Amino acid sequence: MPETLVHVASGKVRELFAIDDERLLLVASDRVSTFDVVLPTEIPDKGRILTGLSAFWFARTRGLCPNHLLGLRPDGRSTECRRLEMLPLECVVRGYLAGSGWKDYTRSGSTSGRALPEGLRESERLPDPIFTPSTKATAGHDENIDADQAAALVGKERYEEVERTALALYRFAAEHAAARGILIADTKLEFGVDADGQLVLADEAFTPDSSRFWPADAFEPGGAQPSFDKQFVRDYCESLGWEKAPPGPDLPGEVVAGTRARYVEAFERLTGIGFDEYLADPTVVLT
Repeated sequence: MPETLVHVASGKVRELFAIDDERLLLVASDRVSTFDVVLPTEIPDKGRILTGLSAFWFARTRGLCPNHLLGLRPDGRSTECRRLEMLPLECVVRGYLAGSGWKDYTRSGSTSGRALPEGLRESERLPDPIFTPSTKATAGHDENIDADQAAALVGKERYEEVERTALALYRFAAEHAAARGILIADTKLEFGVDADGQLVLADEAFTPDSSRFWPADAFEPGGAQPSFDKQFVRDYCESLGWEKAPPGPDLPGEVVAGTRARYVEAFERLTGIGFDEYLADPTVVLT
């Protein structure tokens, strides 16, 4: 009997379907968004790369935090996952000063209410990783918030648990990546709560969409860094003078090919698995 799926929601790059009362199917498309705008041009295999890399991390971080993963479908882009009550926070961990964290620092010497040492340069490694939550905007841009504002959204004890867990996950992934020549400058994590009130890692984990991946051998603080993530797309879009509002610009072939190559290289470096091997059998990332 054919499986009956009910479409639940569409995200910028994912489609969400209900399998039954306890399970969801998360399907990662090849769409790419930048500055919260979905672009008209897709990146071939992007959804499979995000799905496979997330599953790789989920399989290796269960000892730090339970996660939503139940299984991978043979198409390599679909994840069976647990239903959760998602927390209304974007959980950002920064190990280096980049992106909105750098912009905050240049204005105020702090980010998300955390004072930072004076004289830091763009992309510089922070003395210790920091947790800098933001809002989860349903429209427009997420906004960095401080610890008190975040605790008001989820409760003080839950906030402290999320902070501890996010930092532990980042440290684990950053150490693994650094041994393979990739610096994880920062990352965005999402958490939910299961029926027993347990904190659960969800959505995606340490992918080129949710993280800044920098080649360690080219790292030089004091400016923007080359990357394995969608910064390549962001840089192209900014070069056009685009106002960062819909509709987004079309991407030329060389940007599409360059982005796909960066994503594939990140996947293969971090997992130690050939991407073609993953396409043949997605479950290879789980062992």
